[in-house]
Amino acid sequence: MIVGAGAAGLATAIFTRRANRLRAVAILDSAKKPGAKILVSGGSRCNVTNTIVTERDFWGGRSPIVRRVLRGFPVDDTIAFFRDLGVALHEEADGKLFPDSNRARDVLDALLRETAHTGATLLSAHRVVDVEPTGDGFRVVTANGDLHATSVVLATGGQSLPKTGSDGGGFAIAQRLGHTVVPTTPALVPLLLDAGDSVHRALSGVSHDVEIAVWIDGAVATRITGAMLWTHVGISGPAALNASRHWMRAQIERRPVSLTVNVRPGQSFEDVDAWWTERAREHPKATAQSTLADTLPASVATAIVGQLGIDGNVLLAHFSRDDRRRLVHALVEWPLPVAGTRGYNYAEVTAGGVALDEIDPSTMASRVCRGLYLVGEILDVDGRIGGFNFQWSWSTGFVAGRALASGAARA
Repeated sequence: MIVGAGAAGLATAIFTRRANRLRAVAILDSAKKPGAKILVSGGSRCNVTNTIVTERDFWGGRSPIVRRVLRGFPVDDTIAFFRDLGVALHEEADGKLFPDSNRARDVLDALLRETAHTGATLLSAHRVVDVEPTGDGFRVVTANGDLHATSVVLATGGQSLPKTGSDGGGFAIAQRLGHTVVPTTPALVPLLLDAGDSVHRALSGVSHDVEIAVWIDGAVATRITGAMLWTHVGISGPAALNASRHWMRAQIERRPVSLTVNVRPGQSFEDVDAWWTERAREHPKATAQSTLADTLPASVATAIVGQLGIDGNVLLAHFSRDDRRRLVHALVEWPLPVAGTRGYNYAEVTAGGVALDEIDPSTMASRVCRGLYLVGEILDVDGRIGGFNFQWSWSTGFVAGRALASGAARA
C-alpha cells in the first residue's frame, strides 16, 4: 500500500506493477484529485528532470546514498519512461527538461493513465491518519476506516505547498514507526529582505545573473550562481531559491548566517578593480554610471551608485581611487539583509525529513521498521532548482517498485 499519490507515489505504483502484475498495489491519497503539486510545478509546465543529474545537485543526506539511488534510475531512463507514456521532453536553459506540450497536466494525466493501465488501485479522498505494525504487516488507519497491508510505502511528501496536500503528516507517521526526522525547513523559497532596505523595492521585477555567497560562522560556506529576481519584498529567482535552504538550515542550527551578492559572478575584487582601471585608461570621458550600465541592467547600476552616494556622472578620468574601490567592493560583496522566507506556502520543496542513513538505498526499505518503504520528498534530500527533485521522485519510486515487485518486503 502506497500512502500519497504524488510523483514518487505514482512512480512507485507503476514500477511495482510493471515488474510484477501479481503484486497488488493500492495508492491512498487525501485529495479528491491527486497530483496537485505536479500541476503547479515549473510554472504549470512541470520541469520533469534535467539533462545531467548527480549527487552534487542535492543537499541533505549523505552523497554516496543519493548517488546509489540515482544510479538505479538515471536521467536516460526517465526520458525513455515518459516517452513510453507519450510525453516527449525537450531541453531548455540550464539543462531543464519539459514536456513538449509545456503542460504539467499532460505529465499528470500520463502518470494516472499508466497507473490505471498497470492495474494499481487509486483511492482518492482517503486520508491516512496512522500506520501501525501488526504481526503480518500493517494496519493503515484512514478517515474512511482501517485497511490492511503487507507492506507500506510512505510517499507523503514534505511540507511545501501545503494546499496541495503536503502537510507534513508523513513525518509524524515515520517517527511513530521508529524513524529519526531531521528538523525541516522550507527550501527553494523566495527570501524576504529587511523592510528598511529600499534597493529591492526600487528594483522589483528586475532579473540578472549573480553569485550569492552564503556566510556561516563568518566564512563563505557556499557560492551559488544563477539569475536573481528582485521583488517588492525581497529576492527570488534560481540563485536566491537555491541559497534559501542554506540560510534556513543555519538559522535552525542557530549559527550566524548572512548573504552577499556579487553582481559580477565569478570575478574577484581584484578582477573587477583591474577592469575599471583599464576602462578608465581606454575611455576616460565615459561616466561611472554609463560604464556600470555596460555590465548591469541600468536600474541596478542606478540603485548601486545611489546607495553608495557616488556621483554617477563623474568621468572615469576623475573617478577617485577611493570611490572606485568602494564601488568595486559593493559590486562583488553587496549585503543582502535577509529577514526571513516566504514560508512553506511558497516553497517548492522541504529540506530535512527522514534520516537517509535509516534507508537501504538498494530498496528504499526502512532499516528500522520491517516492510516499510520511504520515497520522494519525505526523505532528508532536497535538490537545487531545475528538475532535480522530480528526478529524485522517479529514482526512489523505481528503486522501491523494483524491490516491492521482487517480494523484498516479505523476505
